Amino acid sequence: MHRRLTTPGALAAASLLLAIPASAASHSPGAPGIGDPYYPAYGNGGYDVSHYDLRLKYQPANDRLEGTATLLARTTQDLSRFNLDFLLDVSEVRVNGAKARFATSGQHELQVTPSKPLAKGTSVTVVVRYSGVPSSEQAYGFTSWLRTPDGGVAAGEPESAWWWFPSNDHPLDKATYDISVQVPDGTQAISNGTLQSTSSRAGWTRYSWRSNKPQATYLATLAVGKFDVTTATTDSGIPVINAYSKDLGDIAGAARASVERTGEIADWLTDYFGPYPYNALGGYVPNTTTGYALETQTRPFYSPRQFANGSNTSVVVHELAHQWYGDLVSVSQWKDIWVNEGFARYAQWLWSEYEGEGTAQEIADYVYASRPADDPFWTVRPGDPGPENQFHLAVYDRGALALQALRNAIGDEDFFAVLKGWPRKYAHGNASVADFRKYAERVSGKRLTALFDTWLFQPSKPGAPAAREASISARALGTKGAPEQPKSWKKIAATNGVHDHEHGHAE
Repeated sequence: MHRRLTTPGALAAASLLLAIPASAASHSPGAPGIGDPYYPAYGNGGYDVSHYDLRLKYQPANDRLEGTATLLARTTQDLSRFNLDFLLDVSEVRVNGAKARFATSGQHELQVTPSKPLAKGTSVTVVVRYSGVPSSEQAYGFTSWLRTPDGGVAAGEPESAWWWFPSNDHPLDKATYDISVQVPDGTQAISNGTLQSTSSRAGWTRYSWRSNKPQATYLATLAVGKFDVTTATTDSGIPVINAYSKDLGDIAGAARASVERTGEIADWLTDYFGPYPYNALGGYVPNTTTGYALETQTRPFYSPRQFANGSNTSVVVHELAHQWYGDLVSVSQWKDIWVNEGFARYAQWLWSEYEGEGTAQEIADYVYASRPADDPFWTVRPGDPGPENQFHLAVYDRGALALQALRNAIGDEDFFAVLKGWPRKYAHGNASVADFRKYAERVSGKRLTALFDTWLFQPSKPGAPAAREASISARALGTKGAPEQPKSWKKIAATNGVHDHEHGHAE
């Protein structure tokens, strides 16, 4: 027995090694995470997706979803195996037409082993057939699928794709989308982009939507239910589709009075951020019990609670500002969230200025004065808040305050040149807080490291000398000459509900 193992066995093993091409031996599994320090298991390594084709069937009565997802991708390494982020039950996976082995791994990973290793730099087509009840699935103790009385909604940040399609779920891997959804007659399916077609057969209606510009996975959305749908066109020629649940009750009027101004507000934002970057626009308000809103690309999601106290154009400004800051230019890592949220909040301050209800300077002075130095608010660093504080109010308010400090430091001409030039420079890509600082330095010709450190990275309230240097009023509330509360403040504060989320994540 020992002779058999050491002699013929060794020869067989040597022969086998000689038979394996060197290139195949070098193939290795793609990483189960894309490398984000806040969320190490999110996204995947080894490939980049260029397009998702999702063909779905959804039954609102029992929340059952069936789907076939086709992913067009390119490998970024020699791959023996790769992961997808996904939670539903998978019946079959094919890679380049051939059946592949698959297994679940971790809390939200689908591990795929193709029949043949994949060489670096080659095109790959992955087909996944699946089904399940999204509302019954949880990962890490939460769900991002929102069940409604007449259907369901996929909307969440930083994750929502796992509950309805397999993906490389991180903003670093953007792709275009075709989303085709079959629902019972009388029910609608709302998604991103333009409505390409609708067709009905045997009691079912299929809605086919297309997003023709790169889109992060968390910005893909699906809402199925009974909606009143309105259509319009902006002054700049962009088609607008808005949708409102038929059972919004008393808030229906306030919701419409807000979201129907989408086209007007988007056109207004072009003066600050440049041309609107997509070929579709709109918003939708399903009958959910959540409190947050989300900048789903081209068609933001708004919860009914955003309009509980009346019309709320400020939240519409916030979500539409994200179409440039967050959607067109997305974070490189989730720690860069300030380049999304600080700017969307600052857009609300500019809207206040436009409406004559308080200038951005007056709001900045009030934000600085209204919180004493020992307020925990100041311990959150908007430039790198940590995953537990990613959507903390400080990222929004202190983040916008930092922008006013920057505006005062470099002057209006350079500041607004930065606001408009940044989305153009990084269009359809990703960028970091450091990238923004360097860009602002290049435009203004000024060194800004100290300013950014003071207003974005120190876990403490910037002192009076720093405030005066940034032309922020250092007078405390209750003292002579202290800032007064701007007229718009309550409206802006009313949008703080965008942070409320069962998982602690929102936009």
